[in-house]
Amino acid sequence: MSDSNPGLKRSLSLPLITLYGLGTTIGAGIYVLIGKVAGNAGLYAPLSFLLASLLAGLTVFSFAEFASRLPKSAGEAVFVHAAFPAKFLALAVGLGVMFSGLTSSAAISRGFVGYLHEFIVMPDWLAIVLLVCALGVVAAWGITESVTIAVVATVIEIGGLMIAIWSGYENFADLPARLPELLPPFEAAAWTGILAGSILAFYAFIGFEDMVNVAEEVKDVRRNLPRAIIITLVVTTAFYIVLALVAVLSLPLEELAGSEAPIALLIEKKASGLSKAISLIAIIAILNGALIQTVMAARVLYGLSNQGWLPRVFATVNAVTHTPLLATAIVAFCILIFALWLPLVQLAEITSFLMLLVFALVNLALWRVKRRDPAPPDAFLIPLWIPVAGFAASAGVIVLRVASLTLS
Repeated sequence: MSDSNPGLKRSLSLPLITLYGLGTTIGAGIYVLIGKVAGNAGLYAPLSFLLASLLAGLTVFSFAEFASRLPKSAGEAVFVHAAFPAKFLALAVGLGVMFSGLTSSAAISRGFVGYLHEFIVMPDWLAIVLLVCALGVVAAWGITESVTIAVVATVIEIGGLMIAIWSGYENFADLPARLPELLPPFEAAAWTGILAGSILAFYAFIGFEDMVNVAEEVKDVRRNLPRAIIITLVVTTAFYIVLALVAVLSLPLEELAGSEAPIALLIEKKASGLSKAISLIAIIAILNGALIQTVMAARVLYGLSNQGWLPRVFATVNAVTHTPLLATAIVAFCILIFALWLPLVQLAEITSFLMLLVFALVNLALWRVKRRDPAPPDAFLIPLWIPVAGFAASAGVIVLRVASLTLS
């Protein structure tokens, strides 16, 4: 970088980057989509979350190794380019990741409106416009400031999930008696719903891949980033499965599936005095997820430009904020368009499908790189079978999902 373009600042420690990952996964998923997952999978919603975590888990380890080998912004595009040095493919992957960040943030912004109505009544479009503009300003402010806000919000939202679990903990006493209801039969209809639910639930695990796109701002990146990615998956999986169990044991499926604020509904049924508090926490969680997705998408646009795959103007970093201001402004504008245009479930499904395609390519790329190139001496390494299994799982779900849509 020249003096006129000073570059990004390494300021994220292991706790900060871990909380960054937790903020985008927990905030983006469970507060908005748990009811929608139950609408597809019914009482088998916890199984949908488990399947989604297993699918994501294979790819998590592939990302962890690649992040230690090639810690760059626009990580997925850089990873694929290392295995398949074709500019068009790397650019397509990078744009796909950026587009997923745009649709994800737009989906979260739409989910925000359902909880906001618990406190303030205003037109949906106005709430979305104000939210997206505020997110753009914070994302442009600075990476340390943005992540600090995200960390505080993450701690609050985890507290909210713990309150939700506590409010329904007595229902775990019914688990042995109701366990047969939660185990699906070997019937196509049941597993079709579980699969559809797992595709939506998979969206709730999206977040670990965001972490590789701020790699140039992480301290001791080859050591800290792989650890943070794996910790994020483990913590998120535990929260999602436990909370999904609480939800399906505590609420009628029709109410759970039809609610725009499912966690607030759970609290209201079991501890009505806390329902407003949980709605406020949900708003914070949703804002946090949208903020992190905005930061991620801007860093992908910056990274693609910095690699020379897009015009270099998008890689310009402000000397005061150490953030790519133009990239951030473009990302915020696109999020606003998507949030006003597409419904929540469609945005989530688009995001999940795009990320499955990217995950399949990244796993395939790691398989090729591991067979061909020696690893740096301090790299985090995984067995060769993991990226192979990750590719097969991602590609398999894509095929099944396309087949189910075709048949329906």
